[in-house]
Amino acid sequence: MSAAIPLVDLHQQHREIALEVEAGIAAVLADAAFILGPAVGEFEQNFAAFSGVRHCIGVGNGTDALELILRANGIGAGDDVLVPANTFIATALAVVRAGATPVLVDCDEHHLMDVRQVEARMTSKTRGLLPVHLYGQMAALEELTAIADRRGLLLLEDAAQSQGASRHGRPSGSWGVAAGTSFYPGKNIGAYGDAGAVLTNSDEIADRVRRLRNWGSERKYHHPEVGFNSRLDTLQAVVLSAKLKRLAAWNEARGQAAARYDALLAGEEHVVLPTALPGNEHVWHLYVVRVPNRDQVLADLQSHGIGAGVHYPTPLHLHGALRDLGHQRGDFPLAERAAEEVLSLPLHPHITAEQQARVAACLREALGRVGTGSPAAFGSSRA
Repeated sequence: MSAAIPLVDLHQQHREIALEVEAGIAAVLADAAFILGPAVGEFEQNFAAFSGVRHCIGVGNGTDALELILRANGIGAGDDVLVPANTFIATALAVVRAGATPVLVDCDEHHLMDVRQVEARMTSKTRGLLPVHLYGQMAALEELTAIADRRGLLLLEDAAQSQGASRHGRPSGSWGVAAGTSFYPGKNIGAYGDAGAVLTNSDEIADRVRRLRNWGSERKYHHPEVGFNSRLDTLQAVVLSAKLKRLAAWNEARGQAAARYDALLAGEEHVVLPTALPGNEHVWHLYVVRVPNRDQVLADLQSHGIGAGVHYPTPLHLHGALRDLGHQRGDFPLAERAAEEVLSLPLHPHITAEQQARVAACLREALGRVGTGSPAAFGSSRA
């Protein structure tokens, strides 16, 4: 049997940076600077420059990053924050953890927050918009910025899946008053464990986040406000610095792999290929197609060694954790249809053309074995 093809291959990433990481970790061990050591500040400075912002503040994980940007902007109990119904639950849970209420918005044909529905979902308590840059491309931020300005709202960004992406040439994380990102190992730039960061151009927000991540303290044993223990570990900063040097090249390789999938699957009537929102520079965190009988197709692929996945099988309003929002099936039909049909194919910077050809062939064979219907018409392929 042919070797399995993983959804993400972190082994190859590690091999590429292993020597540099080993040297960096040895330096940290020699200095014993494990908490907020020099490597953290170096990474923060370089990732801020990469992202086109003045400040990057490393934190414990991406969920903390989102919660901290909400709290740093004074969003809490009694406030509503609009989030897309089609995303990982961490986006909504960060709002809940901050004490506010997530208000859901259905997705559009690109699986992004549908800007056409945003104002209809607002209430008198709406304080902020929190779009998610999903699968590697950015939401329609010029339109969301206009809405936020017109309504006097805060525009925040969930940039966990879009490191290196841009919209009309402007980087992910640089549009809103602040952004939260994740360095979970499988992201375009991932740590060797949990890690995240806040991005902002505001000196005031940056200073507040630095206090909040460190028990509400700007200096030792001085705690003027309630804070958290959410700091980027120095050892993780070493790993992230090594990967940051390669991120642009890795993103380019992801784009080339996405183009190969486009060509390999062109003309397959039972597969809806992903589309890029005009104006976006996509970084292909995930290559997500839509197919009929998705669960059976997924099981068939996995039985043949193809590490496909689903992002995401349940829209936010159907999770028990958010039952208090009072929604039911049918409230967000496009997100629900996406949850039934989306399929993530293996994609990472080191995937080979031969592996992709096998994935495409196995997908066609799987569709033949399990039978086909017609996936819902979100849009057509980019071909």
